Amino acid sequence: MIAKKYDASKDKQFQILDQSGKVVNAKYEPKLTKETLLKMYRTAVLGRYADIKALQYQRQGRMLTYAPSMGQEATQVGLAAAMEPQDWNSPMYRELGIQLYRGVPLESIYLYWYGNERGSIRPEGVKILPTNIIIGSQSNLAAGLAMASKIRKTNEVTVFTIGDGGTSHGEFYEGLNFAAVFKAPVVAVIQNNHYAISTHVSKASNSETLAQKGAAFGIPFVQVDGNDMLAMYVVSKEAMDRARNGEGPTLIEAVTYRMGPHTTSDDPTLYRTKEEEDTWKEKDPIIRFKNYLIDKGYWSEEEDAKLVEEVNAEINDTFKKVESYGANVELEEIFEHTFAEWTPQLKEQYEEHKKFLKEGAK
Repeated sequence: MIAKKYDASKDKQFQILDQSGKVVNAKYEPKLTKETLLKMYRTAVLGRYADIKALQYQRQGRMLTYAPSMGQEATQVGLAAAMEPQDWNSPMYRELGIQLYRGVPLESIYLYWYGNERGSIRPEGVKILPTNIIIGSQSNLAAGLAMASKIRKTNEVTVFTIGDGGTSHGEFYEGLNFAAVFKAPVVAVIQNNHYAISTHVSKASNSETLAQKGAAFGIPFVQVDGNDMLAMYVVSKEAMDRARNGEGPTLIEAVTYRMGPHTTSDDPTLYRTKEEEDTWKEKDPIIRFKNYLIDKGYWSEEEDAKLVEEVNAEINDTFKKVESYGANVELEEIFEHTFAEWTPQLKEQYEEHKKFLKEGAK
């Protein structure tokens, strides 16, 4: 078992590919099909360029605040590839790779950041909760979902994703403690991108690793190279198999790096150096995985150039559609997805806002 219950802080990060894309841990290299590997790579590339374009759209005043995932593609896509169709994701707000791999159209993702309520609608059968900006609460939601799955015997696993800063919030501990006590089928993934907005992880926790926080819950935990897509797949798959077998949660710390700003409202040059950013550019997860695919004979630089051209065309066409819809939705849509049935308070708020809009139009 890769994940351990004790002394994981003394182990090196679990890794299969080094930063150049060479296999350094052949014992654990997963036997994935060429089709699956290429899907993983294409999703990562689409996510990277969708992020770049979204930043441009926002700067042009054509999109609202956006939270890019640049640099974290391997963590997210490796995790998503290990999930089964029936599994749930209780997300935070930086999950582009997971959403794309699991079947959420880029159109829906852009709609959300554009300010259109319909961007939160998931395709039939895609079990991803709406984007969650309440830091730490995804842990409690995951524990509840997983307990329901256990009671109903649905063979579902719930994965929740959280940032390094989110592990300082009480709900992270409350949800994971509950899941551990009741052996709920939960996999907790910390995306340690080193910064909670501008606060470095060293200022947020005195632990040698964030993974070792799993010791307090009595569950297995592991620190993994989050820029290694294969390593992320392997540890996630092991954790999900454990959860599906009734063995309870696992805590995974994926050590990665946020290459862009926290959101489009952030300026990372105020709190980190160019030297630090350049060091992490050399660990770029997409370049690493591309080199691995080329070495296996599954990919080429010519095919890569064509893919970049294709995804940029796809992104441009998608955003044209999003802009054609605008942010306009029926007022009821903003209120109707909060509860199965409207509460008296929700009805009151709706009527108040409806009146406000009507008077403002005069």
